[in-house]
Amino acid sequence: MRVSRQTAEKNRETVVRTASEQFRTLGYDGIGIANLMKAAGLTQGGFYKQFKSKDALEIEATRLALQENHQRWAQIMDGASGPIQVLKDWYLSPQHVSAVGKGCTYATLGAEANRQGREMQQVFGAAIEQQVSALAGKLGDSVEAREDAIRTMAQMVGTLILARAVSDADLQDEILKAGKGT
Repeated sequence: MRVSRQTAEKNRETVVRTASEQFRTLGYDGIGIANLMKAAGLTQGGFYKQFKSKDALEIEATRLALQENHQRWAQIMDGASGPIQVLKDWYLSPQHVSAVGKGCTYATLGAEANRQGREMQQVFGAAIEQQVSALAGKLGDSVEAREDAIRTMAQMVGTLILARAVSDADLQDEILKAGKGT
């Protein structure tokens, strides 16, 4: 049975969104096409009608996840006095630690980007540039703003990775507090 163009577009969007969450939860190699399509509520046969390859889907899903990260960070900082601290308070919270599939793409997939090839590194590079510029804009017009933005981002992402790596709640809390600077 042939599906309409609208249905095909909706199915494609569903697959990309599902992949974005599944890749953050399980890693790029942690889920195959069959299970990914099943999670999206679609059949495996439809995959190759929508995507050239799994690699192509990985790129598209990662772009979406990174753009959602950027939008979320901007929304959190928007209008806040002390926007960087507000961002840190949200980012380095127990709720975000447990929200792996919907959480920060830098923390879940950044370490895998170099193993996915040059195009994936370019996707991450563009997103990091965009995020650093946004953070630097919140830090002021000083020469040091970009360096401070990179340091802030690296500290937050590293802190989240370490907090997620441990099962001891007290140690996790200690890591989060240290990362916030509190």
